[in-house]
Amino acid sequence: MLKSLDYINGVIAAKEVYLLSDRISKLCDVSAEDAFRTVSEGGFGKGADAVSVYDYEKLLYADEHDLDAFIREYAPTNAELGYLLSPRDFHNAKAILKAHYLNGNAEKMLAPEGLLSIETIMRCISDGNYKPLGEELAAACAEAAKLFGEENAAEASGAEVGVIFERALYARLNSVCTRNSMLKKLTAKRSDMTDILTAVRSKTPEYAANNYILCGKLKAEQLEEIFVDDAEKAARALEGTGYEKFLRICLEDKNSGLPLTRAEIIRDNLEIDFLAERKYELKRAQPFLYYVLRRRAENANLRIIFVCLLAGMDESEIKKRLRGV
Repeated sequence: MLKSLDYINGVIAAKEVYLLSDRISKLCDVSAEDAFRTVSEGGFGKGADAVSVYDYEKLLYADEHDLDAFIREYAPTNAELGYLLSPRDFHNAKAILKAHYLNGNAEKMLAPEGLLSIETIMRCISDGNYKPLGEELAAACAEAAKLFGEENAAEASGAEVGVIFERALYARLNSVCTRNSMLKKLTAKRSDMTDILTAVRSKTPEYAANNYILCGKLKAEQLEEIFVDDAEKAARALEGTGYEKFLRICLEDKNSGLPLTRAEIIRDNLEIDFLAERKYELKRAQPFLYYVLRRRAENANLRIIFVCLLAGMDESEIKKRLRGV
């Protein structure tokens, strides 16, 4: 049963005091052992059987499991529930289907369960009955399975299968967020940013066109304008769309021979940055989403911090890798 927003926000207010917030940055300047001690003694990953810094994944798993339970219990509407958990179903279905047709093992590739159990997905793919997975995911499985047919199995590339599931995921998100204008807007923007990254990375317009999601506002014809020899003209290709700065960052790094990490971080931080800019004006279900995204960002950053500290990296290099800070 869905709970009242006042009750949900009260629960969040009580839980927010346990967020690391700005303390996350301070962990970058201590030893891995001290970081582990600070986090575990502060109650993070409560109940995990973690006794040393090398058990940090146990802490993260425990907290992520707790957060998933919170999402399932307190999600204000099906829009937030689907937006936060549906991506896992598409990821898991893709991994299981590829393993099924290529005689591989999907276990190490699986994400935590979303709205569908791993057993349900495995059974549907094994039986070839995709209907219980929902319209968009069922269609993606059927299309990918056809690609993996006996004659095409050896030719089916990971990129092709990935695009099938990515497009289906965005179709699902658009559907589940129909009545939530903010999430619908963020879904469209994430799709557009992903398509810009695809265009900048691609060697030809034809290759890019085969890999676009096109679930946002940008059209393939607009993205094709990026493929010109004149660098400045390419940078102006999306004038008036709101993506001018994002495109310039992509092109600057590409022309400098750098990976498109800066642009990827902007895209991956899209939701949390959007809400952080409005944190004193959040209303209705937005405080719930902001709280969940902050906890997810903290978990991701703690994983980065522990990996980097154990590798002997210095503070400045670690901080460059943090997300949503």
